[in-house]
Amino acid sequence: MEHFRKLERMYHASPCNDAIDPTLDIKDQGQAELRIAVDESDHHAAGAVHGSYYFKALDDATFFAANSLVEDVFMLTTDFHLQLTRPVSEGELIATAEVVNDHPKQLIADGVLHDSEGNQLARGTGTFSKSSVELTAEVGYE
Repeated sequence: MEHFRKLERMYHASPCNDAIDPTLDIKDQGQAELRIAVDESDHHAAGAVHGSYYFKALDDATFFAANSLVEDVFMLTTDFHLQLTRPVSEGELIATAEVVNDHPKQLIADGVLHDSEGNQLARGTGTFSKSSVELTAEVGYE
C-alpha cells in the first residue's frame, strides 16, 4: 500500500535515525516491524544494550502500526509503558507491533521486542493521538 511506503520513507529520512540506521517495515494495516542492529557501542556500563534502544524500537514500531491506520495526519505518542524482561549484548533488536484498540480519539498498540534468536527482551504499549501536522512532502511523506 502506498501509504505504508510513504510512512517508511518518512521514517528512514528522519535525522534522529541517522546514527542508529533502523529498518521499518509496515506489514499491514495496524502492524509494523522495526529492526535495529546493536553491538558493544550501544552498551551501558554493565555491558548490555541500554534500555533507550529498547524504548526506541518499541515506540517506533507501535507508532507506525498506529499511523498506518491514519492517512491524513502525523500521530503523537501520548503515553508509553515499557517492561524490560531480558538484557542483550549484540545482534538485532526486532520489534513487532499491532494496534489493539482503534478509536477515533486514540489508538493503542502493543509491541514485543525479541533478539535475533527469538528471546523476548521487552514489551511495550503505546497510546497515540492525532496531531494537527498533515502528512505532506514537507514532513517527508512522499
